[in-house]
Amino acid sequence: MCVRCLQQGRYVPATVVDHIQPHRGNPALMWDESNWQALCKPCHDKKTWTEDKNPVYTY
Repeated sequence: MCVRCLQQGRYVPATVVDHIQPHRGNPALMWDESNWQALCKPCHDKKTWTEDKNPVYTY
C-alpha cells in the first residue's frame, strides 16, 4: 500500500518504490533499503515535484 495514502486513511496499491531521501547518485543511499518507501504513482510524482526538485514547495 502507498504509505502517503495510508497516512490519510486511504488504501491505494503502491506501484513505485521511492527513495525517502533522494540518492542523487549516491549508491549507499540508492541501495539502502531503509531509505525506500512504497508509493502510488500520483503520490510519487507529487513528492518528486514538490520535495525533490522544488524544495520551496511542501507536500
